[in-house]
Amino acid sequence: MPLKDLLKKKEKISEGAAAPAAPKGPMLSPEVPEFQFYRSTTTTQEQIAPPAFPGDPVREEGHLAPNAQKRFSRFRRHSNADEEEHKAKGEHRLSERLHIGRARSSSSVNVPDNLPEVGEGVARNDEDEAKWEKRATMMANTLPKSGSATPNTELANPMGGRSRSRSPSVSNAGDIDIQEAIRLHESGNLEASTAMFGKLADPNGQNNALSQVLYGLAQRHGWGCEPNPQLGITYLSYAAQNSAQIESLALSAGMKKGGAAKGELVLAMYELANSFRNGWGIKKDPVAAKQYYETAANLGDTDAMNEVAWCYLEGFGCKKDKFKAAQFLRLAEQKGSKTLGNTWIWKEKYNPK
Repeated sequence: MPLKDLLKKKEKISEGAAAPAAPKGPMLSPEVPEFQFYRSTTTTQEQIAPPAFPGDPVREEGHLAPNAQKRFSRFRRHSNADEEEHKAKGEHRLSERLHIGRARSSSSVNVPDNLPEVGEGVARNDEDEAKWEKRATMMANTLPKSGSATPNTELANPMGGRSRSRSPSVSNAGDIDIQEAIRLHESGNLEASTAMFGKLADPNGQNNALSQVLYGLAQRHGWGCEPNPQLGITYLSYAAQNSAQIESLALSAGMKKGGAAKGELVLAMYELANSFRNGWGIKKDPVAAKQYYETAANLGDTDAMNEVAWCYLEGFGCKKDKFKAAQFLRLAEQKGSKTLGNTWIWKEKYNPK
């Protein structure tokens, strides 16, 4: 995902932008000149020939042309996470054919045991969202970190005011430098961009949470530097913990929709979920990945909504649950992230009770 889009994503979460009305079902434009038929799964789509009709010499062999050319493509939106490989039809393990499920742990060393109850399904109101944000702050404070630098724990103003020296910051004069670093990144000058992100992210310097997210991504993927996924985890953890400190104060002050650092917290949670999922700089942890995706999803991240829906569909880090998957995919569509092939989510049986 381009850094400009990443920044817009953070601002949208922070501002709580109004979402378009949820579609009630698949809609077709009357101006479409011809039909195209697809058979799709959660990760692939296959174009097939349309039904035959009398007088059509091309498709008179049957309802579907048996020799129709098949085209496959990825269509689920992932900003950074690798696609999980899906098994071909018929290639199931013996345990699956005998209905013997793989044992999955419901806990993780990367997820606290004393997290508050948040209810079933997706967050429906401000009170629910506040519970998920409190949960996010607790998860952030148990994250592993490496390296010698330790961020100062002095707290900043949750209303977004000017931060004191070396306290976690999200809005200060450094924003101008962030914009310049993003411009350098977009123009291809990755080395200079990453160096600037690193300066702003320094926990003993400006300690800027957004820069820590971006510097963590640069280290993880090797943008203008040698890839260092472990250091990437360190800075993503700094970002999560620093923004969690600010958000904890905001919640204590009664701000149900979060404070000045909500966007940074959500971005950090989502990218940490990607790291747990793929083993980037840390041991793979499906349970933690699902928990972090779900937390980010309930705080407004549409990419996380799609990812946690996939977790529930595939049983990644949790039990399979198509009802919950449908709820998160519906929520993603309400927020403007429509995914091809997901019309099944509008079946009546997936309506909230």
